[in-house]
Amino acid sequence: MTALATDTRTSVDLDALYAASNIGEILEQLDRELVGLVPVKARIREIAALLLIDQARRQLGLATDPPSLHMSFTGNPGTGKTTVARRMAGILHRLGYIRRDHVVSVTRDDLVGQYIGHTAPKTKEALKKAMGGVLFIDEAYYLYRPENERDYGQEAIEILLQVMEDHRDDLVVILAGYKDRLDTFFSSNPGMGSRIAHHVDFPDFRSDELFDIAESMTGSMHYRLSGGAAAALREYIERRMEQPRFANARSIRNALDRARLRQANRLFARGGVLDADMLQTIEEADIRASRVFTQ
Repeated sequence: MTALATDTRTSVDLDALYAASNIGEILEQLDRELVGLVPVKARIREIAALLLIDQARRQLGLATDPPSLHMSFTGNPGTGKTTVARRMAGILHRLGYIRRDHVVSVTRDDLVGQYIGHTAPKTKEALKKAMGGVLFIDEAYYLYRPENERDYGQEAIEILLQVMEDHRDDLVVILAGYKDRLDTFFSSNPGMGSRIAHHVDFPDFRSDELFDIAESMTGSMHYRLSGGAAAALREYIERRMEQPRFANARSIRNALDRARLRQANRLFARGGVLDADMLQTIEEADIRASRVFTQ
């Protein structure tokens, strides 16, 4: 007799199920941590809703295959892909789809060996560490290098494909990187593309969003921007966005680290007695000393 026939319950309290899962806490945390990224947050909520409804169906004995959970996160550097992967692991764990709230981040170098017989042990070791949680593969397309006949990336891909299928109830794989390159990777490796159920695209931040991120970063480090520094930083962001190798929030963090370095040297050169306000304040000169304003 099927589970549906033996289960006497006919309804489930979705609000109670949601509250018991505590995933609302993680979704609120995402909203607090990440400025902008509205389509990303909406997509994560959609995936969370799918999983919650799947849980409700299971409670009523409605037979269903576990949803496929492997994902791709596409976007430019510094758009929050790693942060969202960590929060996604928390959602999956709290809903019971993975055993551990655990993310193992790897790149090609962690999976692919330099000689025959080296790749399989490296790939299997990374998978072993990630089992029960999430394996996050950054710039996953570098696994595939068809122009090099002696490249061992294809061996890593084949092992990943097998594990993604055989252990999909105990491991979630997230492939990350530039959208165009991942699209090419999936076209060249249709087996991998067919296993990815959820594609989440991370847009670049706007300049005002990047300034909000900068203010949040300075606050978390117990610094503050003077009025002049805030105006200079807005101008810095506009200029930096037009330059090569801009990496969204990552570039902003690097800029603030350099501003802190200049502030420290300015105060050291000044000497004397320093109060808390002086130690916490980044001044306009600390921002405008950047090469961005002289190039």
